[in-house]
Amino acid sequence: MQQPIRIAPSILSADFAALGEAVRAVDAAGGDYIHLDIMDGHFVPNITIGPSVVAALRPHSAKPFDAHLMIAPADPYVPKFAEAGADIITVHPEAGPHLHRTLQLIKSLGKKAGVALNPATPVDALDHVMDLVDLVLVMTVNPGFGGQPYLRLESKIAGVRALIDASGRTIDLEVDGGITPETAPLVIKAGADVLVAGNAVFAGGPGSYARAIAALRGKSA
Repeated sequence: MQQPIRIAPSILSADFAALGEAVRAVDAAGGDYIHLDIMDGHFVPNITIGPSVVAALRPHSAKPFDAHLMIAPADPYVPKFAEAGADIITVHPEAGPHLHRTLQLIKSLGKKAGVALNPATPVDALDHVMDLVDLVLVMTVNPGFGGQPYLRLESKIAGVRALIDASGRTIDLEVDGGITPETAPLVIKAGADVLVAGNAVFAGGPGSYARAIAALRGKSA
């Protein structure tokens, strides 16, 4: 069953010289999760932040830290991000040889486990891990950079929605990539209940965060 819509502002689009302030501001503006894009310059063509930055940001918000690991191999770093304060740790099937084992590791650390599907990664990558998954992230851009245009993958989102519903478990269906007030209704209709947004939240500066987050929910602030 589709859950209430939650917004996960991605600090990839925030001012990196003032990340603590940005996290506090989007928390106060109504963000539900703080989305952390972790990139290694190898699995994706960009480098962002590591566990030490996550640990430094942790005191700035009590909201769930939603860490999307775009790194390979992921397993050696999962405990580091757990210790740094991530609440949800999401990995790609392509980022290690044994997805099931990686998800077991995340769960053993007391964290929620997520699986991210790149645009070309098939939904059936989830077939034998749904008992371990707390979140499925459907990428509607190729990962690596913010500000890319949305890819029309509503049928894929709907396929994941059907798989989640069939599992009978409470699993977040998160979508990331090109999410704006115009594309948000498309992914929500397809079954998404967590929307990751970077530029759509941060572009207007702190004074606009509450309005931007409300607009993604289809409401006015």
